[in-house]
Amino acid sequence: MRVAGVDGCKDRGDGAGGWVAVIVEPDGAAHAIRLRAIAELFERPLAPHIVAVDMPIGLPERIEANGRAPERLVRPELGQRQSSVFSMPSRAAVYASVDETVPEAARYRHACAVALATSTPPRKVSRQGFALFPRIVEIDRWLRATPAAREKVFECHPEVSFWAMNKRALDLPKKVKGVAAAPGLELRRRLLEKEGFPAVLVSPFKARELHVGEDDLIDACAAAWTAGRIARGDAISFPSPPERDAHGLPVAIWA
Repeated sequence: MRVAGVDGCKDRGDGAGGWVAVIVEPDGAAHAIRLRAIAELFERPLAPHIVAVDMPIGLPERIEANGRAPERLVRPELGQRQSSVFSMPSRAAVYASVDETVPEAARYRHACAVALATSTPPRKVSRQGFALFPRIVEIDRWLRATPAAREKVFECHPEVSFWAMNKRALDLPKKVKGVAAAPGLELRRRLLEKEGFPAVLVSPFKARELHVGEDDLIDACAAAWTAGRIARGDAISFPSPPERDAHGLPVAIWA
């Protein structure tokens, strides 16, 4: 079964787009590509059967306490890495980030105002989360408009995937103060190589060739690993079974 793992990446202005995908063929061969939109994966002649994406799927109308159930459930497993799982705000707050009636410079404040009005206790959005909101909107709109994709696309989180791969949380971060950390990246490469991913695929050279961050490529490989587990029926979900949002989208992190 053909599977894929997808992670968001910076749009470098070269027309290649803001996603990187690692596709694993039925014979185990793996390769990486850049995408303009995640929907392009299903427009290819040989589309994957299962896709795991490092991006939240299923958005709440309101946020209570510490966020969605998936976020609350995975954090205790991750130890020092739990800060990598940020809390999602409401769907309205996420969509406020792309509200074209609001000047772009004011959209962060706008999203914070909407988040405050739709959370208990009131909470603003993080800058880290805000930067991802346009990608989350893209997936949300696509899945709501494409019901057939809903059973093929699964949310994952790389640190949860590595937790499952390593049988415990990793003790080295992949970034320190926003800068790539070589020891943490190398640890993740070694784990992926043990799971059969070619060294050349997870190398810094391949990341440069694709014009993506090393961590983005490594995270896409981790997502592909999780997609393979989902396809085989070996994956676990937080929560189990997944919840559903108001539009019927699944709400769970898979590993």
